[in-house]
Amino acid sequence: MITPTALIAVILLGSSVWSQAPQYELTAPRLETPPVIDGDLGEWRDRAFTDGVWDIERLRHTPWYEADRNRLTDHGEDESPIEDLRARYYVAWDEGYLYFGAEVLDNVNDSVDPAHEDSRWYYKDCVCWFVEAPRDDLPEEFGQGGNGFCFVIDPSRPSYGAWWRHGNPKETYIEEPLPQDAFEYQLRMDPWGRSPADFILEAKVAMAPTLGVSDPTWRAPRNGDEYGLSVVHTDPDGGPYGGHFLVYGIGRNDGYWARMFLGGPVAPIERRSD
Repeated sequence: MITPTALIAVILLGSSVWSQAPQYELTAPRLETPPVIDGDLGEWRDRAFTDGVWDIERLRHTPWYEADRNRLTDHGEDESPIEDLRARYYVAWDEGYLYFGAEVLDNVNDSVDPAHEDSRWYYKDCVCWFVEAPRDDLPEEFGQGGNGFCFVIDPSRPSYGAWWRHGNPKETYIEEPLPQDAFEYQLRMDPWGRSPADFILEAKVAMAPTLGVSDPTWRAPRNGDEYGLSVVHTDPDGGPYGGHFLVYGIGRNDGYWARMFLGGPVAPIERRSD
């Protein structure tokens, strides 16, 4: 039996570990005009949060990098690991939705899981945004307020192609498709005519029927609200369980995810002639 003293020690130890987590901070801009979800980010990509191209070389210099987590699968390719997977990720919000985007250069499109289950998005090419809303100081793994919005990179857009992993006040790791009336997403494969595995992903997720279900303390978003964010991009390349990028955090524990603040609109970067 755990004594009260021992329990307090465990809680303090967990809090100490969490407080030392390498956390990234970012601000997600608010969109003044809702974009059309059509696989073209041109309407809003310059008004969203993005911080450039992520590849394995950049990841290895981040404070959250761990080689057994951020990794690529070696299938005997001749090209550099940098050529395996490169991506830009985008996030924004408005009064009703979170908006997600990804522009990705990939060498192999793999959406086939040899032991398929609808919930096994991580065995397929997939981009998943982990969101805790509102962010709190309790480190959890998909408990109350923890959400994973996962989009399988399968051009056929199967019924499990838009997946929701989440918790609520009583349960953890609830696995189900995103509610049909709570999202839209589109894929454009080979958008630059470079490789059939390249893609653009554009998605929006309604907050009230997702974040509000996961955490009853969630309220309609306002400037300055703090959420948690991490991006998990899986890339098996033909393996049963392959490589993946973890961006803005480490793994399933939301205590390690980035601190994402909701901000106001931003203007595109200007190019000057002088």
